[in-house]
Amino acid sequence: MTWADILLLLVAGTAAGTINTVVGSGSLVSFPALLAVGLPPVLANVTNNLGVLPGNVSGALAYRRELRGNAGTAWRLAIASVGGGVAGALLLLALPEEVFSWVVPVLIVLACVLIIAGPRIKTWLAARRAAQGAPRAVSGKLALGVGLTGVYGGYFGAAQGVILLSVLSIALPGGMQRANALKNVLAAAANGAAAIVFVLISEVHWTAAGLVAVGAIIGGQIGGRIGRRIPDLAYRIVIVAIGIVAIVHILFF
Repeated sequence: MTWADILLLLVAGTAAGTINTVVGSGSLVSFPALLAVGLPPVLANVTNNLGVLPGNVSGALAYRRELRGNAGTAWRLAIASVGGGVAGALLLLALPEEVFSWVVPVLIVLACVLIIAGPRIKTWLAARRAAQGAPRAVSGKLALGVGLTGVYGGYFGAAQGVILLSVLSIALPGGMQRANALKNVLAAAANGAAAIVFVLISEVHWTAAGLVAVGAIIGGQIGGRIGRRIPDLAYRIVIVAIGIVAIVHILFF
């Protein structure tokens, strides 16, 4: 590995950590960088998962203020994320990438639509809950949605954050910043579970993973400072823009 490769992975890791903490889809930066330094696709995917994981943890810690009072919700949903992450990792190792390639853009489009329509849907749901009586904070449907997103996260993960944000911002009370704090925890849970599977039964390029990880940790702290300063409406616009970039990248690159 050359010095140029080392610099590329450090910069890509920092960018990925920042983007993952603010929105998600940081793998759209770090994964191509791993391909550029010569790793084959599956090895690059596995290595990328381990590389961005410390950034997920760093981002979750950067948003710990917004997590206060939400520990119970985070733990219950994290269980679903862990199960999904394990399933997604096993699918990555067992199935060809083409199996999910047509599903991913559809999921991202749906997530972007939900982000745009989120305030209206949330108002309607709040009125319905008020009429019927408030249910538990974590419903079975929400846990299922988080678990399925975890499957995608373990399999590939680009735009996992966009999908999680759309689900959490609608299903849970509070604004986008609270949803983003929970998103960082759940993404870390899914990626961490997948990482354990990869370490146990797959090959990892540890040098490349370590370089991405160093950058991702720094990026997680940068993203925490940037993300909480973005107003709610602007935040939704940023999320949709990132989602569109993800769709274009997956379909044409």
